[in-house]
Amino acid sequence: MKGVQFLVAFVLLALASKLVSASDPSPLQDFCVAINDTKDGVFVNGKFCKDPKLATAEDFFLPGLNITGNTSNQVGSMVTPANVQQIPGLNTLGISLVRIDYAPYGGLNPPHTHPRATEILVVVEGTLSVGFVTSNTDNRLFTKVLYPGDVFVFPEGMIHFQLNIGSTNAVAFAALSSQNPGVITIANAVFGSDPAINPDVLAKAFQLDQNIVKQLQSRFWWDNN
Repeated sequence: MKGVQFLVAFVLLALASKLVSASDPSPLQDFCVAINDTKDGVFVNGKFCKDPKLATAEDFFLPGLNITGNTSNQVGSMVTPANVQQIPGLNTLGISLVRIDYAPYGGLNPPHTHPRATEILVVVEGTLSVGFVTSNTDNRLFTKVLYPGDVFVFPEGMIHFQLNIGSTNAVAFAALSSQNPGVITIANAVFGSDPAINPDVLAKAFQLDQNIVKQLQSRFWWDNN
């Protein structure tokens, strides 16, 4: 009887393992349109791999994250990435890093989302007000003031932000659980899309006068282009 129970358990475990291994990989780009003729294929879910015998230490190296980012822009922040675009050796490893610099008195990493990654952020200098908002219908805000050495997590896909509420420059580093996490800055995407979203849609969605929507679109479209 014990032998039968063991056999049943083994079969169930094997089936479960099959199901797990048959699941789709997480997407590493916004979309990947299927084609029948591979000669027309350009993008893959990730990148093509170098022959391991030809890999060098440079494939796993990136200098410069000690350099302060230029925050002389409208939002007063600069994100310096270290993902698979800068470090080829990250391909398939499912991790990346960014340095974020914030100007004093309101430097902002504006509300955005990473469609393919959870983010864990540590403050190195300054004081940041950070937070994320959960999905509908709760739309609950989780927010915290962070000081040097403090860590905060932004779950995958959640809209989140960081604001420098101090009088000095602020610096943070963040790790993300994808080699290519992607970023969608909400205001830029909604008001700066190309082509522009119908103003009627945005006026109704945001409960704004259509003229205000058009002004915002002209502002963000110019910034994005």
